[in-house]
Amino acid sequence: MFVRVKLRYALFVVTIALALPVSAQQPSASKKTGRESALRSTPPVQFVDVTADLGIHFVHQASPTTQKYLVETMGAGVAVFDCDGDGRLDIFFVNGARINDPMPKGTLPVKDGAKYWNRLYHQKPDGTFEDVTQKSGLAGEGYGMGVAVGDYDNDGREDLYVTGFPSNHLYHNKGNCTFEDVTESAHVAGSGWSASAAFVDIDNDGLLDLVVTRYLIWSFDSNPYCGEHVAGHRGYCSPDIFSGVSPLLFHNDGGGHFSDVSEKAGLSKLEGKGLGIAIADIDHDGLIDIAIANDAVREFLLHNQGGEVLKDIAVDSGTAVNEDGRVYSGMGVDFADYDNDGNPDIVITNLSDQKYALYHNSGNGSFTYETGPSGLGIATRPYAGWGVKFLDYDNDGWKDLFIAQGHVMDTIQLTFPHLRYLQPPLLLHNEAGKKFVDVSAQSGAVFKQKWAARGLAIGDLSNSGALDVVISTNNGPAYVLRNQGGTRNHWLTLQLEGRKSNRDGIGAEVKIVSASGAPQYATVSTSGSYLSACDRRVHFGLGADAAVKSIEIRWPSGILQRLENVRANQILNVVEPEQASAAASNTHN
Repeated sequence: MFVRVKLRYALFVVTIALALPVSAQQPSASKKTGRESALRSTPPVQFVDVTADLGIHFVHQASPTTQKYLVETMGAGVAVFDCDGDGRLDIFFVNGARINDPMPKGTLPVKDGAKYWNRLYHQKPDGTFEDVTQKSGLAGEGYGMGVAVGDYDNDGREDLYVTGFPSNHLYHNKGNCTFEDVTESAHVAGSGWSASAAFVDIDNDGLLDLVVTRYLIWSFDSNPYCGEHVAGHRGYCSPDIFSGVSPLLFHNDGGGHFSDVSEKAGLSKLEGKGLGIAIADIDHDGLIDIAIANDAVREFLLHNQGGEVLKDIAVDSGTAVNEDGRVYSGMGVDFADYDNDGNPDIVITNLSDQKYALYHNSGNGSFTYETGPSGLGIATRPYAGWGVKFLDYDNDGWKDLFIAQGHVMDTIQLTFPHLRYLQPPLLLHNEAGKKFVDVSAQSGAVFKQKWAARGLAIGDLSNSGALDVVISTNNGPAYVLRNQGGTRNHWLTLQLEGRKSNRDGIGAEVKIVSASGAPQYATVSTSGSYLSACDRRVHFGLGADAAVKSIEIRWPSGILQRLENVRANQILNVVEPEQASAAASNTHN
């Protein structure tokens, strides 16, 4: 749906009929279409823990102390991306650092041992992974929190931005999974306690900018005692007792240099407690908007006004609070169209007993709170959610929800006996855009395990057409969950390459119409979830449809590109036309 696209956009049409070998068995002929639920005659998709089999042995170091420093419990993120351009996804884990118990005044946590390093795992041709951290230059500094992925200099290599306390680091990809810390020359260190970040082209100049959420004003030297003064009952302090802080916007000036334009953008006036971040264009005006999950204060929805100006419209749009008009503990967030009506919707995770929030985009600048009617409320009330992603795990044409869970308070059971610190992950199946149904119990043994889960990233690790999940836990091991059975239905994955737009195509809007006439929509992004970054490739499930009738791509540059008659079950590379005039001259019906 691009009904509001201005006439200045060029139109580029290509007729295409491609077919690659199908690596997985396809379903037999069926009258069901991609708009209907997954075929019930076949066993449900299973998510299987393959972490050890793949050679991944990462364990997050939170460095818990008796002082209950707040940073200890927030966990860290994970990124799924291709560090060397070989077509296979690699995995990066953010790690904590050593914290003394107690911390001497004026000191900071340090990565003074290999167990505290951030870790990069490179995928080998046989599908297993090797730890290449030592040669990568990504071991890191300080107490790590989040990670963003994007090619900020358009050289064809994915770069990393790692957030944390007390500052952040930008790593330029030099090739072959080796990186250089360019934070100082790029001027993007920031200050304070940063959480999530997103690469996004705010002004559509073809260069990726950086938006960074900051959590709150806190330090090791100002860590009050919270909880009962009884042995073992000290707890982590509520964010309510700390002041909020504004998010940051770094504009990419080119040449490896960024400028802090937070004040010009209007962000300096916002006092949030930002954790998760996600992007989409809520009104299809060609400018990317930003959703930020705030903890214990109202949520932010930053509408892009153009000219590097962002206006918070959360209150006016209905996305600032819950159905009772109350703030809640927003942590993870995702921003995608779950009911295939062409408008991106918002999901935000929350603490136990508060229910996760689902905001449906009405298409007129307003959102409705759909937590209750969608079934999300009853499914999530017992849990505390962090990383969250819309994904079509069974390729039936509808975006489902996968959520990493675990309470923030390791002593929660002492004060609330019905709650638990360790909690299972959650898988919610999308029933034709109307309801989300908890299918965790039938989807694998991993959903019976209980973790202090935090970061979550998705991507097709085996390039088979089924989306896998990587989860990090707080002060615990990471998990790689293989999707087994997702390719029983058809699928299509698009990898975009910008020319006039940023090379990653981040911010491009994609609409597909399958052979049965079922439309789907997506925004190219690596952000979303909690502290994490996902595969930038756009994945669509097609159900029983073995072909896509049409694909429309609106690039950040404004160019519209159309492809027709595309076969299913392939990863299709799509390159943006370099010139609007050239695109127009190649148009045909």
